[in-house]
This record gives sequence, C-alpha cells and structure tokens, in this order.
Amino acid sequence: MLGPFEIARRLRRIGLVGIGERNARYVLMHNPRKFYPRVDDKLITKQLAMAAGLPVPELYAVIREEHEIGELHEKLKGRDQFVVKPAHGSGGDGILVVTGRRGDKYRRSNGHLMDRAEFGHHLSNGLSGLFSLGGQPDHLLVEYCVQFDPVFDQVSYKGVPDIRIIVFLGYPVMAMIRLPTRLSDGKANLHQGAIGVGIDIPTGTTRRGVWGSEIIQDHPDTEHTIVGLGIPRWDELLEMASRCYELSGMGYVGVDFVLDRAKGPLILELNARPGLAIQIANRSGLGHRLARIESLQKDGTLSTDPAERVAFARSHFSTT
Repeated sequence: MLGPFEIARRLRRIGLVGIGERNARYVLMHNPRKFYPRVDDKLITKQLAMAAGLPVPELYAVIREEHEIGELHEKLKGRDQFVVKPAHGSGGDGILVVTGRRGDKYRRSNGHLMDRAEFGHHLSNGLSGLFSLGGQPDHLLVEYCVQFDPVFDQVSYKGVPDIRIIVFLGYPVMAMIRLPTRLSDGKANLHQGAIGVGIDIPTGTTRRGVWGSEIIQDHPDTEHTIVGLGIPRWDELLEMASRCYELSGMGYVGVDFVLDRAKGPLILELNARPGLAIQIANRSGLGHRLARIESLQKDGTLSTDPAERVAFARSHFSTT
C-alpha cells in the first residue's frame, strides 16, 4: 500500500493540479476580478461573443421582471422548442428545456408536461435568485434549443452533449466531451452522473471516459463505444476557444460548446473556475501543459494569433 508521500510524488509526476493550486496559481493570478462579469453573466458572454463574430444560440427573450413572465407566452407563440436559463446560474441549475407543446402546456425534455402556472413558478424562482451564484436576484435568457449533431446519437441519453476546452493564455490545453446519461437525467453535468470523455487535442478524437469513479469505454445506457469518436469541425472549435482569451480577458478559462446539427459549433458559456475532472477524463494532469505555456510567457514568446496558438497546442498536447 502506497504511503501519502509516495502518492503525492506520483501525482506531481503526472502533473495533476488540485483545487488549491488551480485557484492560487491560475485563477487568482490570471483572471482579473474586473472581468468576471464577462463570464459569470451568460447574457454579457453572449453579447461579447456576438460582437466578436463568434456563434451562439439565438436569443429569443430576456426576462428581468415578474410582469414579463406573463408576456413571454405571447412572445414564444409559434416556438415549440426553447431553453430558459438563469444568467448567473451554475452547474446546470435552473435550466428548463422545452421540447414541445400540448395545448397550453409545455413539454419538458424528460417528457413531463408543465402547465403555465408551473412554468411561471419556475421562472419566478429564477428571477428571485434560487438558481444563481450567491442567491442574488437574477435575469433569465430564453434561447434556441440546440439539436445535437447526429454523431452523438448513440452515445447520449436524451440531453445535449457539450464540449469543454480549457484555455490558458490563449492556448487550448485540454478538452473533453460530457455525455448525458439516465443517471444525470439527460444533463451534461458530471456531478449529476454524466460521463466525461477525454479528447485528444491534435486529432479531436475521444480517448477514454470516466463515469463517477469508473473508467469506461461504453455508454452505460446505450452500450455503444465512447472511444474513437471524431469530433466534427474540431479545427473551428479549437480556434474559437483560443479567441475566447481576448474576448473574456481571462487567462485561465473553460469554454463550453455544443455542436448543432444545422448550425455547427455554438458557444454555450465561459467558466472562470473550470472543474478539474477533465484531468481524470484524459488520464493526464494539467500541470505539465500549463507549465509549457508559462515557459512561453517567461520567454516572451506567447503568440497573439489564435491560429498559431492552436497549432502549438496540437503539436505539444497529445493525449496518449
């Protein structure tokens, strides 16, 4: 049985980054506090992305006051599918996915019908801050409901998979795709039971997956392999992620995408404190990759060209 010092040495050897190191060395040092609203408020993120010419899900409405909830039904007339999300939500809390209607009722992604009173109650809770960071009053975004790319048909349960790319000083350093499961109730949230699958930066191919503490190769619900999937339009995803460095002003940021079957890659949100489970999904630590970028910074050779930064990442950050 390994002792604590041997375990610590092994973790250092593979470059595993813990929460304390992430916060002190990367988040606090490279993410200016004044820029946090750019990533913590999904509406601001969307507006910045649109101004930079980066694709995002279409915005149908913004709800800021209680009286606007009643008016929303008329605004959404003719739209059978849409998503409601709190602007300051985290971890998927408060997101309401509507996939159809039956009369005056809205059908949720899990198949349950929600009448107008329930719908209004959910939105009212969102405005009050029930789902927001710190419980502060919030505003709500109503936007296009993503139709995920058919490449994921056999490896996702009900919900929409998303792709996270961690970007450090403009360089994509690690990536994964989060696949919804029955346990996660169709949500792409690892803490609720979704699968994290590492993606090889140079090729955009999935390597291996983690489900809770279990290393897996097949989706537990569909029983199809999650290894060896080629992520469509990988070049675009990497360059878009790299451009989010200038867009956000954040040196250490997680960029979340979805792949729509008609619209292609869309930026969902940015995260100034991206989780560390991506290391387990890739079976590789972030430390060595981040140190490689820090060495460029020390040498004064950081690139200002997103295409050059992507080329560097693809040359140096393979997941074997």
